[in-house]
Amino acid sequence: QVQLVESGGGLVQPGGSLRLSCAASVSILSFSTMGWYRQPPGKERELVARFISGGMTNYADSVKGRFTISRDNAKKTVYLQMNSLKPEDTAVYYCKAHSILNGNDYWGQGTQVTVSS
Repeated sequence: QVQLVESGGGLVQPGGSLRLSCAASVSILSFSTMGWYRQPPGKERELVARFISGGMTNYADSVKGRFTISRDNAKKTVYLQMNSLKPEDTAVYYCKAHSILNGNDYWGQGTQVTVSS
């Protein structure tokens, strides 16, 4: 059973930083893609940043230069370092992974990030 567990969300002032973690119950090398999505209040879920095949990364234009995705294969964890946070970054952040083994997509339960003064 694949499980993804996010942590690290919270309330932060504009300009502040947070680091999100997504811990997997299986080796993250079994995923062809793995990364972060977010759903702002009243809006659709959108890609934030992810690893794709070959270790390449995708970032949403709105977070380029401010957010950095990284991973620790030994800890089975993917991180999202978020700097220079803006109120429009407020959302529930979800971890998503696509399994090479069975072709399934897996989602975490989400973690709330609120950027407000």
